[in-house]
Amino acid sequence: MDTVTRRLTRAAIWSEAGVRLRDVELPEPGRGELLVRVDLATVCGSDLHTVSGRRAAPSPSILGHEAVGRVVAAGPDAGREIGERVVWSVTAACGRCARCRRGFTAKCARVRKVGHEAFTGDWPLSGGYAEHILLPAGVGTVAVPDEVPDAVAAPAGCATATVMAALEAAGELSGRRVLVCGAGMLGITAVAACADRGAQVRITDPHRERRDLARRFGAAADNGGLVDIAFDFSGSTAAVAAALGRLDLGGTLVLAGSVTPGPTVAVDPEAVVRGWLTVTGVHNYEPRHLAHAVQFLTRTHHTLPWRDLVAEPVGLAAITTVLGPTPRNILRASVAP
Repeated sequence: MDTVTRRLTRAAIWSEAGVRLRDVELPEPGRGELLVRVDLATVCGSDLHTVSGRRAAPSPSILGHEAVGRVVAAGPDAGREIGERVVWSVTAACGRCARCRRGFTAKCARVRKVGHEAFTGDWPLSGGYAEHILLPAGVGTVAVPDEVPDAVAAPAGCATATVMAALEAAGELSGRRVLVCGAGMLGITAVAACADRGAQVRITDPHRERRDLARRFGAAADNGGLVDIAFDFSGSTAAVAAALGRLDLGGTLVLAGSVTPGPTVAVDPEAVVRGWLTVTGVHNYEPRHLAHAVQFLTRTHHTLPWRDLVAEPVGLAAITTVLGPTPRNILRASVAP
């Protein structure tokens, strides 16, 4: 029997005591809200950090914020049709606060986040590790062509869109010497996107398997020389310091991987001044970046081996088997609820 007609859905509820499956009542979408049937959810590193205790999160909750699915119900003014295949943003913004008005909706003063909300709150069905997810008003959605495989589309809502924001912060890329630090999902996506824009891309990562994987997306081996632009997706203080030291005159360092507290990095103000250097950070992204992510994946899914980055999905009942480390040549586990 269809879960929508039963008004129940199945969800994996995570808590500090573990993960259990539970039937959850399906809500009726209100104004601006969408109810989406999740086809595939990929497992982001932040969820692994939550499960391992490295990242604080509401407990209990439904995790999962990278996913693709189809709209099965829509409230008034939701802006989507029943049956549309969509990906969605990590953040739900109010659209009215000073930050939203300045264009920083991802840092909304009242932001709520997909896959990061308490199950016991007013948005229990907030994560992708469930058969359905409710997307409230303020969550951005982008339609995805049917030709783009689920495993390619799902990471758009976190990894790919974040990379699009990082590239925007870096500025012009054509003909520039680019260093990407960290060959995880974001780093390899950045390699592909920078190469696509005509950059000369080098990769650094301590693991040979990851460096080899990055070369399949357009990276060259690092030669240790000066660069015009450096991206750090590793979060490693040592990598950040090394990247800063390699910027040529007028260079830019974009930090996107430092999302947990860590050691500080020494910065020589004179070197920044005399070198005309720019250091900037990116956390989450704006709706335009999600649209750019879908456009990029739609254009490149035939020419780049995106599908090889995602493991074959497990069912919801086996979700605990993928909430842990994956082989280094597989950057995302996945769940097909």
